[in-house]
Amino acid sequence: MTIQFYAPEWGNTLPFDTFCKNVKAAGYDGVEMALPFDPTEKRVILDTLAAHDLRLIGQYWQSFEKDIDEHAANYEKYLRNLIEARPVLINCQTGKDYFNTAQNQRLFALAAKLSAESGVPIIHETHRGKSFFAAHVTMGYLQSDPGLRIALDISHWCAVHESLLADLPDEVALAVSRTDHIHSRVGHPEGPQVNDPRAPEWEEVLNAHLGWWDRVAASHAQNGTTLTITTEFGPAPYMPAMPYTQMPLVSQWDVNVHMMKLLKDRYQRI
Repeated sequence: MTIQFYAPEWGNTLPFDTFCKNVKAAGYDGVEMALPFDPTEKRVILDTLAAHDLRLIGQYWQSFEKDIDEHAANYEKYLRNLIEARPVLINCQTGKDYFNTAQNQRLFALAAKLSAESGVPIIHETHRGKSFFAAHVTMGYLQSDPGLRIALDISHWCAVHESLLADLPDEVALAVSRTDHIHSRVGHPEGPQVNDPRAPEWEEVLNAHLGWWDRVAASHAQNGTTLTITTEFGPAPYMPAMPYTQMPLVSQWDVNVHMMKLLKDRYQRI
């Protein structure tokens, strides 16, 4: 099994070249990010990634439109823009929690068509507000379509179900079996991101997440496939901040690098 680690561009405030230098120096293999439509801007980003020997995971999160026809048209537009960059894969926050089953399945089918045409894997993220917002709902989609593969950001489900998912073992097991990519953010029953996973008060929830990720890693090790992981602790307001000053409680960068090193050490034995 090969594991590749990706840094999120989300939250970066540095010049992109400086950011990429830091990403490479920290030991990451690539960056997960959206791409602009402007060809010149996109070319600069791709050339900078290449100059620092960094891979790209394309990210789609712009699922805003309530009208399904407009939504599908923009979904295709964003996916084609990412496909042009030939990323390792595209991770999509596909659909909406209020779309009906047929509407979300229309988007899955569109993504599958574009993936088959291009050869670029397109997977779908477990995320609040999107098609895979809850474990039991996701299970239904996965059971109806054996080809669906996911990016597991299970922190969202902890918040949605207000639990560490002990009463949803079958739903979690199916999701684990379909996971190609992990967002290694640690959530808890009252939110999608703990303030600092290094703090001892979060030991229980950290261990729960490690257990889920261990199962994904073991599956990929058994199958001899590549697992990608983005350490996706986010900036404020995901990152708790002080009132009035809005100063983050901890460094997003430091937490993400810590998670990358923790998981590298944990899985180098597999």
